[in-house]
Amino acid sequence: MSDMSAGTQMVVIFFILLALRLPVAFALGLSAIYAMWALGFGLDLAGDLIASGIAKYSLLAVPFFILAGVLMGSLGIAERMIRFFRILIGDLPGGMGVVGTTVCLFWGAVSGSGPASVAAIGPLIIKGMEEDGYSRAFAAGLVCTGAALSIVIPPSIGLVIYGVIAETSISDLFIAAIIPGLFMGLLMLATLPLAKRSGYVGAAAASLERLSPRPYNDLPYGKRLWRSFLESFWGLMTPIVILGGIYSGAFTPTEAALVATVYALLIGGLIYRTLTIEGLYRALSDAAASSAVVMMVVAYASLFGWVVTVDDLIGHYSTLLLGVSDNQWIILFIVMLILLIAGMFMDAITIMFICLPIFLPVAQKLGWDPIWFGVVVMINLAIGLFTPPVGINLYVAANITRLPLEKVARGALPFLMTSILGLAVVASAPEMSSFLVDLLR
Repeated sequence: MSDMSAGTQMVVIFFILLALRLPVAFALGLSAIYAMWALGFGLDLAGDLIASGIAKYSLLAVPFFILAGVLMGSLGIAERMIRFFRILIGDLPGGMGVVGTTVCLFWGAVSGSGPASVAAIGPLIIKGMEEDGYSRAFAAGLVCTGAALSIVIPPSIGLVIYGVIAETSISDLFIAAIIPGLFMGLLMLATLPLAKRSGYVGAAAASLERLSPRPYNDLPYGKRLWRSFLESFWGLMTPIVILGGIYSGAFTPTEAALVATVYALLIGGLIYRTLTIEGLYRALSDAAASSAVVMMVVAYASLFGWVVTVDDLIGHYSTLLLGVSDNQWIILFIVMLILLIAGMFMDAITIMFICLPIFLPVAQKLGWDPIWFGVVVMINLAIGLFTPPVGINLYVAANITRLPLEKVARGALPFLMTSILGLAVVASAPEMSSFLVDLLR
């Protein structure tokens, strides 16, 4: 590797360490420290770079959105939400498949993290879909796909990280992602008929009465719906409170994360009375562990990114990419393909810190809207969350269902095909991302 630049050696070492199953954060840090040594910089610089990398106000949103999602998953909000949509949708074709998709979209406006969403709502949705006649593998595939949209539908941790790296408006990113996120959800609904054609649904689906909790069975439909609505009202209001506050200017996206956390505590403590000291401690512990993983990646990625800049890998690889073709659609296709392949092996945050410093100059050179490009990147990374062999959502769902990873991946295959179709549509129609942004400006 002596003929390679220090930056290129760093990238090679990073992938070697990943292949050796070293945690991503440490693979980033060790490869970057080696490159710094090779470039002749003292390791005393590493501490300053790490501190500057994480000392960004916008990054405060990450741990608080994670905590808000964990709290809402443990306070009974997901269960009440699923119950309401079960009764609302009733005996419509698709049954719990439609309910699962709808709840995943709602939960995307609560959690902001794909794997966390699978863990929070997956067990309830998968169980309900099995009772409704769906196979466990297909149900797990739906949850993996719907939960992946958590990094697309605002408020999204992924969009926060993108906004920090690209130095663009996080509020505009949130607004721009609404229509594409809902469009991807509609494609999920359109995928449900494939379940029957592919043998994912049994001959007899469960009736609404069997799916509804016992206290509701003897009530007329209207009363059942009204009672479940009242019980789930405060959970259903969560996206309105968070997104409404951001778009009205009441608070910033970073402050919205704290608002979401306080809102969850108020619901659990004063309204549902499901918040306990033990439950709060467990939620804080789980959120702290998840946040630590994310922030360690961010911290060591700052070293990695510094080497990329100093060794001019950005200029080298962006020039190389621009030299592939004069057609911007071919370059966009290559960018999306790289992101999709990277998503099979790495988490979204790591991919952004490695790839965006190279891709963003290319996007700027070609005159691409950074807001639209951010939405396209996020949909790419969302698809990576449920793409084998290392789609993180697949592992979480396999752990929940006790199914082999291969079966869960097969269950997600129909959704993977329609999601790639959706990505192509969003990428080829920038107006889908810019419409609401232009309207609200």
